Amino acid sequence: MGERAAALRLAPPALRALARAGALRPLPPARLRQAARAARTLGMGAAGGVAISAARDPDGIAVIDERGPIAFSELDARAARIAAGLHAECGVGPDRALGVMCRNHRGFVEAMLTASRLGADLLLLNTDFPGPQLAQALAGHGVGAIVHDEEFAPVLDLAGYDGERVLAWQDVAAPAAGAAAGRARGSVADRPPHSARPSAGDASAASARALTLDALAALGAAPPPPPASSGRLVILSSGTTGPPKGAPREPSAAAALGPLTTLLEQLRPSARDPILIGPPVFHGFGLAFLGLALFVGAPVVLRRRFDAAMALADVERHRVTHMIGVPVMLQRILEVHRADPARRDVSSLRAVGSAAAPLAPQLAHDLMDAFGELLFNLYGSTETGFASIAGPADLRAAPGTVGRAPRGITLKVLDEARREAPPGVTGHVFVGSGLVFDGYSGGGSREVVGGLMSTGDLGHLDAAGRLFIDGREDDMIVSGGENVFPQEVADALIAHPAVADAACVGVPDEQFGQRLRAYVVPASRDGAAPTPDALLAHLRATVARYKLPREIHLIPEIPRNPTGKVQRSRLPELL
Repeated sequence: MGERAAALRLAPPALRALARAGALRPLPPARLRQAARAARTLGMGAAGGVAISAARDPDGIAVIDERGPIAFSELDARAARIAAGLHAECGVGPDRALGVMCRNHRGFVEAMLTASRLGADLLLLNTDFPGPQLAQALAGHGVGAIVHDEEFAPVLDLAGYDGERVLAWQDVAAPAAGAAAGRARGSVADRPPHSARPSAGDASAASARALTLDALAALGAAPPPPPASSGRLVILSSGTTGPPKGAPREPSAAAALGPLTTLLEQLRPSARDPILIGPPVFHGFGLAFLGLALFVGAPVVLRRRFDAAMALADVERHRVTHMIGVPVMLQRILEVHRADPARRDVSSLRAVGSAAAPLAPQLAHDLMDAFGELLFNLYGSTETGFASIAGPADLRAAPGTVGRAPRGITLKVLDEARREAPPGVTGHVFVGSGLVFDGYSGGGSREVVGGLMSTGDLGHLDAAGRLFIDGREDDMIVSGGENVFPQEVADALIAHPAVADAACVGVPDEQFGQRLRAYVVPASRDGAAPTPDALLAHLRATVARYKLPREIHLIPEIPRNPTGKVQRSRLPELL
């Protein structure tokens, strides 16, 4: 009853926001009936959202990738045919999950829609996982098939995966649809048993034995009966601090209504306004904006690999209005733009979103100086989902903030006794909403207090109610009895004009228990590298003395995972 009442309260602003975005508008009777039928049979999951967009604007472009554009009507029809083929060939359905290990392209989107149509859980696999980590991620999820790019066939072999495989992207041209369909019709029977699959070194042979999305779409298989639900999304933790853990959640229109309304109100995306998504869409940040775009009818611009110069070219070519990136991507885009500001026309941009890793205050300032007052900093976690957003005014007035909670979300900072911490006092960040997950796939969960779940971060609120993230609970170090947050010192280093990137980690110290070690990437645009003494002098004017790192090492690049998080375990090998 509480969730329903909350949805009713949010309905008027949500309807206004959807109408402004063009997602609600009068339709001819035939299209209105088509949209209603899609909502009734597919629900409000990914497949239902795209089917409704196809009814509303069949010729509107849904995805633009290296293969060109694909319209909503074509994407919806292909997803229906692929779902029928996958069910017939591999038995994927409500009791057998579908894994997807793809880079950013239409094949990922088709896999997502296919799982939704079949009522199957969709397991989103990190494209950066090595074989052993992938094996851990697959364990216990009941995967019936994996949709993957050809390049990941050796990793699947190394993980010991012997289930059905479906190629989403091949590095060589695929055969004609008719020939592919002919092979696919007999593919399950004709392929060798799993024990006879090729070794990890024989990727080409593995690819030859796999189905393809195109082949499944060409099968003409009978559609399975509509499922009772659209299945769960299983997003994996990054695995940077331990084995990756699955965080499943069922799509819920009521739970998403408040956050959706906030994003529509603040970022103001509209139907047919292209959205460029740089981060991997297997991650919650990229996935959220993919879902938002497909729901409102906005084209999504995807590239398999991020390239800053190409991103700016895509902004100009497609008149992109919204660009989504993790901080390291935005830093590289800024560097390319600064090198030749007049080369690309970026006047179409209305909003730039950052999330998934800390946004340094200096980077936020520089981005807005270069592109205008259009930057938004979003915060959340795999387990709690979207938790807060800061707009341009907040980022100017309170550098480093991640802002305030969206509609329908409760955000609190609690002290060690789990009472609300006063403004300015660091505590544990807790979030409550319908987006919070129910527990990890393998069991266990995060701490819950009064219906609110811990994000695993430490932070504080300012007097205006804006949240600041001070660091991860497991990143904070105690040096000489003082709490030190490595991210604060890294942000201070990045503010130096001769620094492009920085990371700080705690290391053991015989005298103080722990101390900071800093890794710094010099800013290439300035030529000369900063000296450790110059950086320490800069820090002395910025942070307290007990926070000063005892070591500063200059390195060519900070190792980060695909979502921009620092891979701390790899830093020592760079010395």
